[in-house]
Amino acid sequence: MTSQAADRPEPAGSSRRSKITPEREQEFYDAVLEQLRECGYDSVTMEGIAASTRCSKSTLYRQWKTKPQFVAAALRSHRRTRCIDTGSLADDLREAARAAGELSGRDTRLLQALAHAAPQDPELKRALREALVEPEIAALKEIIRRGVERGEVPADHPALEYIPAQMFGVLRIRPVLEGEDADPDYLVRFVEAAVLPALGLT
Repeated sequence: MTSQAADRPEPAGSSRRSKITPEREQEFYDAVLEQLRECGYDSVTMEGIAASTRCSKSTLYRQWKTKPQFVAAALRSHRRTRCIDTGSLADDLREAARAAGELSGRDTRLLQALAHAAPQDPELKRALREALVEPEIAALKEIIRRGVERGEVPADHPALEYIPAQMFGVLRIRPVLEGEDADPDYLVRFVEAAVLPALGLT
């Protein structure tokens, strides 16, 4: 069964959270994210995660109550921060492109899996932004801030505000237009051909 009705919590003992080690908790989260990528949101069930991680379904329900809460927690566990600082705005943007390309396939599949469910669930939508969108925007803004401080580009340069849209746009649209992920080589070439010239950098 793939409906959320199949994910109803078991009433007995469901109000008390279990003590789960951080390593075991991450194992659950990894299983959720992998099933999302492979099967889509509707096909993910508490029963399926319990079976794949060899635990009882009641353990998952005591910990997370509902599938949306479980998926949101898994997404938040996926949140990452990057520290790219080569001393050059152009090189920082190249490195950011390369790093994004290394994860583009996995992240794109997550976004596709949650495309229909997230708009209907505010917590899920917020977790998706916290895990995949906001850290990348923050990292790019920090790269730009340092470039401006070093005098590599004027603070009022009109192209600066569009850099996140350019980077995210090509990541998400290449699979649609060409049927291929925006891999590191593709993204670096994009930065060199489109982003750096727009900023007056070579």
